[in-house]
Amino acid sequence: MAMPRPTVAQFTYGSCAVILSTFALLLLSGTSSGAGVAAVAVVALALGLVVAVRVPVPASRRPAAARPATPLPVRATVPSPSREQVRERAAS
Repeated sequence: MAMPRPTVAQFTYGSCAVILSTFALLLLSGTSSGAGVAAVAVVALALGLVVAVRVPVPASRRPAAARPATPLPVRATVPSPSREQVRERAAS
């Protein structure tokens, strides 16, 4: 089974969560070391991934329950060609 593609909403919410949580964690922690910044980045990416996965998937992308298709009768009607007289023009 193929992996479903993320929706635009998932990309948007995940990206916003990463950016905002990175800023908030950096401001609140006051870290200035490389290891601290790397830890904040990893936590922010994990939070963004969780937010993106939790965004509801539209109903059309969810797998539908298997139902047998019942054929419907089809009626094709073709209009009869109209009978018009062909008028020929005399060459002048």
